[in-house]
Amino acid sequence: MSPQRILVPVGGVLLIALGYHYAGWAGVALSTGALVMWILLHFTRLMRVLQRAAQRPIGYLDSAVMLHVKLKPGMTLMHVIAMTRALGELRSEKDAQPEVYRWTDSTDSWVECTFAGGRLSAHQMHRPPPPDQSADQQPSAALPPPP
Repeated sequence: MSPQRILVPVGGVLLIALGYHYAGWAGVALSTGALVMWILLHFTRLMRVLQRAAQRPIGYLDSAVMLHVKLKPGMTLMHVIAMTRALGELRSEKDAQPEVYRWTDSTDSWVECTFAGGRLSAHQMHRPPPPDQSADQQPSAALPPPP
């Protein structure tokens, strides 16, 4: 269980108690209004991320390489969805822990992320091998070295 699940509600109650202690019921109203505003800001961000993700195909992103570089252990699933602007393709069984999601780009490279408790625990990237070049598709001769 994350400490945030305990500290955020305790902090909210403490803020309301401090508001009452210093300003009476007006302080309670002010601190409660501040808490509601904070909750609405987080809710608005969540809705905006999901609205952007709903407009793209599930499991696709612009560049798997760029996602792989930006990923760090401990990131939340919502943060990864915000970076990719797409929902990931669920690769594990529904409601099973850990959850495994995959994002694929147009070059068939993919990044597979493992989330334990909603936080990124591992990720890996796969790039397809380059296509074999036949004799008639050989790149042109290299330029001579500069003098």
